[in-house]
Amino acid sequence: MHDEGFSELSQLVTFSIGDEEYGVGILRVQEIIRMMPVTKVPSCPDFVEGVINLRGMVIPVVDMRKRFEMPAKPFDVHTRILVMESEIQVMGYIVDSVREVMRIDPSRIEAAPTEVAGVGSEYIKGMVQNGNKLLILLDLNDLLSESEKGALAAI
Repeated sequence: MHDEGFSELSQLVTFSIGDEEYGVGILRVQEIIRMMPVTKVPSCPDFVEGVINLRGMVIPVVDMRKRFEMPAKPFDVHTRILVMESEIQVMGYIVDSVREVMRIDPSRIEAAPTEVAGVGSEYIKGMVQNGNKLLILLDLNDLLSESEKGALAAI
């Protein structure tokens, strides 16, 4: 888990997609921006919304609802783009809302239950009980297949 920025007292950026809450290591997050116009790019995987120009840098943007095969939802005032660094490049990830930055003790991180195994389990790095909800910790490097990474790197 160290590769995602989970260390002794981990700081996580938490966000929601649908009814679920997710977290990523804060060291991966470069910035959080409001939704902005996204330019469509032909021949991209269907979950890629397109690209944005952020201060002169062209960044591919992944719609996390599409990536997780969730029903579409119109973007609203809470929709955010998390600009994060993955192993291939800086990318944007559209989420329904950003919740908070929180600290957790890594000893609280539990392995994902086997019932979660299957679609999507390859990018779940663990879970943390957060009040009465489970916070799902993601590994961005495993979010895309090798061929998808190649397609995005070509943008």
